[in-house]
Amino acid sequence: MRGYSQEAPQPGSRPEPAGLRLTAGRAVDSGPVGPLAGASQGTWPLPPDRTQAILAATKHVAARLKSSGFPFALVGSVAAYAHGVPASFQHDADFCILREDAEAVTEALEAAGIEVRVPPEDWLLKARSHGEEIDLIFELARQPVTRELLSRAQTLPVDSVHMPVLSPTDLMGSQLHAFSEHHCDFGAVLPIARTLREKIDWARLRREHQDSPMPDAFLYLLERLHVIDPREAGP
Repeated sequence: MRGYSQEAPQPGSRPEPAGLRLTAGRAVDSGPVGPLAGASQGTWPLPPDRTQAILAATKHVAARLKSSGFPFALVGSVAAYAHGVPASFQHDADFCILREDAEAVTEALEAAGIEVRVPPEDWLLKARSHGEEIDLIFELARQPVTRELLSRAQTLPVDSVHMPVLSPTDLMGSQLHAFSEHHCDFGAVLPIARTLREKIDWARLRREHQDSPMPDAFLYLLERLHVIDPREAGP
């Protein structure tokens, strides 16, 4: 597997700010440098679109996984987007794969020119495409990725490329499993719950999380906000 190389400045070197050069002890604006050189005033190129870069990386990796025949599913914020949640991407895209496929998946991705490395954490691989990070996850919020989980994935278009996407109920379940005393960002998950509430099996999630304080508290919050119906009172 290959890691990443990082170019560092030579010892003792002090790079000048882009667009400046030193003349007789004073800084002089020498105009744009690099890819901006030669651009006329008022025609500066726009900065890269991070959303489109993440989508491009997602499609690149998904296409390779599809052609290689490995079971997988898109998860995380890009999966929520595929189900209809407005785009609010985090720092990367996430895929679920089986742990036993890790080595073969690595070889397939590297053959397609996608960098892969093994991080200190033992529950995922890290890949890189189009300048963006891709997580290939074996355990989703401390729950092992299984064939049963992947079999429930739905094939959906992601920016014109069809790929397996974790089902809305499993996607919300993964968010609930991630809640703990150290990580409990209800605000990040609330928009997903609001948008996908008609597609989620809330009764199943209540059964699975009734003994977990943080997920149960979030479900109660959804009731108070009238996102989901109140649970039926027991006998």
